[in-house]
Amino acid sequence: MKHIFLNLKRFDITPDRGGVNRLAPPAEWGATVASSIRSVAARRARECEFAAFLPEAHLIGAVGALEPEGALGIGCQGVHGADTAKGGNFGAFTTLRTANSVAELGVTWALIGHCEERMSLRAIMAEAGVEGPDAEAAAGRILNREVLAAQAAGLKVLFCLGERESELDQAGEVLAAQLTAGLSGADLSRAVVAYEPVWSIGPGKTPADAPYIQRVAGLLKDTVPGIDVVYGGGLKADNARMLASIPEIDGGLIALTRFSGEIGFYPDEYREIVDLYLG
Repeated sequence: MKHIFLNLKRFDITPDRGGVNRLAPPAEWGATVASSIRSVAARRARECEFAAFLPEAHLIGAVGALEPEGALGIGCQGVHGADTAKGGNFGAFTTLRTANSVAELGVTWALIGHCEERMSLRAIMAEAGVEGPDAEAAAGRILNREVLAAQAAGLKVLFCLGERESELDQAGEVLAAQLTAGLSGADLSRAVVAYEPVWSIGPGKTPADAPYIQRVAGLLKDTVPGIDVVYGGGLKADNARMLASIPEIDGGLIALTRFSGEIGFYPDEYREIVDLYLG
């Protein structure tokens, strides 16, 4: 089965504050997103698994907009590596999002290891003077604790990884290390990997081509046999058919649907991308 994920980052902020949300007032945004795409998931549920990842403030609204026994899963954008436990910590996690806290809201997925999370971890460690291989190893251990905490709470995990431009010469080693460290001890039946070629994402950069993506996806599947790999560098209308032609790729991660003019996420364009990818 294929997987199509939607990561809405901080797309809830309106243009008045520099954001791209033209879809709904922020207080109604999560519910509007979920209600506007749940029919797409229902229509293609036999061939594809769907989940949407939203900022924490919008999880209640999004879950509340789902249909009973619907095909759309709602995910959070990360969890803390520790959690509440009977006879243990009862909730002293100020500012931290634990897996149990979002599971109790009806969330079923967690996104972990996104390149923006990895960038934040590196920046924190650099402030403490930890950089290079030591920082990468530490990030891997932190993300692994998050994966295990998410699964302990019953969540499925979308685990992101990818190489930066400075790592291209050692891309295979970097990706294998990120994968094995992050998923160590995890239940692979409840995990999907999203490959983000960080060096090729963003304005003015050359997107990774099909042979490169196919080669990397094959490497990841050889490293952890049986794991599904989706393209995390942005599934969009321009590359949907190309990605669909790669046998080693099992789906994609959508973010923005429009990249010029009034950029942002638009449900009709989301539906178009899904149909282009699935055929």
